[in-house]
Amino acid sequence: MYLTNYLLAFSDVMKSIGGVILAIAILLAMVTIHEFGHYVAGKILGFKINEFAVGFGPALFKKRSKKTGELFALRVVPLGGYCAFDGEDEDDEEEPKQTDETPFEEINGDTESPEKEQNDGGRVALNEEPDYPEPKGKRFNDQPPWKRIIVLIAGATMNYLLALLLLFIMFGSYGCIHSYVAIYEGANATPPAMTEETLGYRDIVLSVDNKDIYLATDYADALSGKKQGETVVVEILRKNDEGEWKEKTLTLTLQTDCKFANMTDMKTAYTALGLDPETYAFASVMMKEGFFETIGSAFVYSGKIGGTVLRSLGELLTGRLGLDAMGGPVTTIKITSQAAAGGALSFLNIAAFIGVNLAVFNLLPIPALDGCKVIFCIIEWIRKKPVNRKVEAMIHFIGIIFLFGFAILIDLLQLF
Repeated sequence: MYLTNYLLAFSDVMKSIGGVILAIAILLAMVTIHEFGHYVAGKILGFKINEFAVGFGPALFKKRSKKTGELFALRVVPLGGYCAFDGEDEDDEEEPKQTDETPFEEINGDTESPEKEQNDGGRVALNEEPDYPEPKGKRFNDQPPWKRIIVLIAGATMNYLLALLLLFIMFGSYGCIHSYVAIYEGANATPPAMTEETLGYRDIVLSVDNKDIYLATDYADALSGKKQGETVVVEILRKNDEGEWKEKTLTLTLQTDCKFANMTDMKTAYTALGLDPETYAFASVMMKEGFFETIGSAFVYSGKIGGTVLRSLGELLTGRLGLDAMGGPVTTIKITSQAAAGGALSFLNIAAFIGVNLAVFNLLPIPALDGCKVIFCIIEWIRKKPVNRKVEAMIHFIGIIFLFGFAILIDLLQLF
């Protein structure tokens, strides 16, 4: 008995560890593909790139390309990465700085001082190190603004394309996500008899007032501002007596005013649609669709995720959503590990969700993020001269301090 309990506990621990590893792997893959987008765009447009790194901190592995002279590194902290463009963080007047103390010597080979050798002629010679070329291309700030803008948005573009690919795989393998009327686990209730004008247990909701429903937050978008007594048209799928799913159109009279406290306020949606909020919940269900419908649903679903990110930030700024509803790196890893350990479907879903989140977040006009750098490029393009580089660098420095502090704060709020 004790051995069985021990083995079960050990299995749970290993599953948790595996989930954390998967979570870190997802985050690392998303960051790597983001920086790879910058790298590819930079190479195509002729930017000089000194280093491409996965992770931060001391290097676990470093290798300099004998062909291009670029340094590729795997670093110890697996929660970031960077593509180091030459001169990106320097004044125009400054001389280019090398990213490595010994930029053109072998990193992974013998790093000891060259030893003297005695040859047959009695002369002393040094062991020669390979001669690495200097990376080609122009410094970042010497490139025209439009090229820099393309490079800056390329990272977010790669994140979105990867997320879209994962959604294609998920929807093609398991079916497209739809909203499903479920009963809370443990709820002591008998499903009511369904009528032609009642939304009921196991109904799959396709749309409300011609607005497609994928996420729980879509109900608030469809119903917000409507009054008690108004009617809404709800398209659903319902099983008939033969067990076949048939599409039906319901005309429902709203049971309450649709004044939502925030995007997480589902109680108002349940009550308005005639569902007991203590018994029912909207869950997700997967349903197979045709090839082109699957492609369309992947695009729509990714757009819904992006909209949710923007909406949550908006409600955070207006005070409708509290800081405790957000999550920093620790919370993200925790939630991601739980989802990733839940099977392939959960893994694909959370990976795609993170990909879209990174794409949207990085394009926001917040100092230190790519979106803010794009704004500075646009200003330079219009003015025909850049904003003082030192001022811009200070703005981005303050921004990154703020972002790190904010991430730590919201993680602490989750703990206490």
